[in-house]
This record gives sequence, C-alpha cells and structure tokens, in this order.
Amino acid sequence: MDYGKLYLIPSPLGDNDPAEVIPGPTLELLHSIKTYVVEDARTVRRYLSRAGLKGHIDELQMVELSEHTSEAEVEAMAALFEGGASVGLISEAGLPAVADPGAALVALCHRRGIEVVPQVGPSSLMMALMGSGLDGQSFAFRGYLPAKTDERRSAIKDIERQSGTLHQTQIFIETPYRNDALLADLLANLGDSTMLCLAADITLPTQFIRTLSVGRWKKEHFTIGKRPCVFLILK
Repeated sequence: MDYGKLYLIPSPLGDNDPAEVIPGPTLELLHSIKTYVVEDARTVRRYLSRAGLKGHIDELQMVELSEHTSEAEVEAMAALFEGGASVGLISEAGLPAVADPGAALVALCHRRGIEVVPQVGPSSLMMALMGSGLDGQSFAFRGYLPAKTDERRSAIKDIERQSGTLHQTQIFIETPYRNDALLADLLANLGDSTMLCLAADITLPTQFIRTLSVGRWKKEHFTIGKRPCVFLILK
C-alpha cells in the first residue's frame, strides 16, 4: 500500500499570532496538506486561517479525533493516507500527541508503517520546566490529578514522596476552572520546604512563571484564575 506521511503540527498555546511561535517552515508546510486530523475543527480552522490559509479552509478535509473516538474509528483513519496523501495532526494547543488524544493516530501509523514526521513548536510542559529552575535531568509528567478531592489530596502526597525519593521534578496540569482548588490542595498537603512552580499563560503577554517554597507561597495569597497553567514540584 502506498501511504503518505503523518505530520505532527504544533499550534499556539493561546491567542498568539502563529508567526510569533510557530517556525516558518512549519507554517509553509500547512499549504501543502489537504487533510487534517484535529481535536476540535473550529479551533483548527481559526489557527489555519491566521496562519495564511484564509479563504482556503473550505477546501480542506478535517477529521475529528477526541477522547471519545473509538478504536475502530481510529483504525479507519488509515484510509486517509492511501494513495500517498499526507495528513496533518493538530492538537488544541501546543504539541500534538502529548497529553492529547492524537497519540492514538500516531500509534496507528507505526502499526501500518506510515512515516511520522514531528514538527518544531511550543510545548507548555517543556517551557515550564525550562523556566522553573527545578531539576531538568530527571522529571515526570503526571497529566491530570484526580478530580475528586480525597483522591487528589492522596495523589499529591504520593507525588511528593516520589519526587523526594527519586529527586525528580513532577509536572502536572489542571482544567483552568479548577486551578485555584488544586493550588489550595497543594498548599495544604505539601511540605513547606517542597518547591512549587506555577507557570501560567506561557508564550502570552500575561505569562507568569514563578518558583517558591510551599511555605513562601502560603504567604503570597496568590490566585491563578481560569487560564492554562502547568504545576511543577520538587521535594
């Protein structure tokens, strides 16, 4: 079977001009791809329009892949590559297939022998780690912590223990509307000497990255608000 390639195309982390955060060669690549697998078609249409494809969006095929997409539906996406057609995978924000359901399509391509080509772009996780001053030699991304209060508080204590045992930076994220509830639980359940970094609105004019001990954070009375935020701790 003659298959095209899967291009993993980063997107801005917020309401940026794509030219400010996406490399020129990646933006040029967008003009040659006619089929995209996306988490939300509306978001990607806005991105592609601002990236130079305004007036051509209706010519594109967009196939949605979300956490609700079945395994059978993912398998059927192999047909998108037949005849040598290349496909672009775009996440809601940042790098596709990282904390993103698009990983299922990447796995399919490896099973089918379809070439996977990652493109350069912003990663909130790596940029938060870069800016945190915490250990960048050993780190783990934990995704989302449990939503239920008791389970979340237990997970926080487990993550802190693991950080101390391995001397490993622990990275996690939260749905923006639960940011301040998570921060409150972190301050209540982490030791005062544990280091905590809050990295919000990365790459945006409102970017905020600060690392303090939990004891210091308690004195700040800081609120994150409903904006994208990455949390990092190191015991």
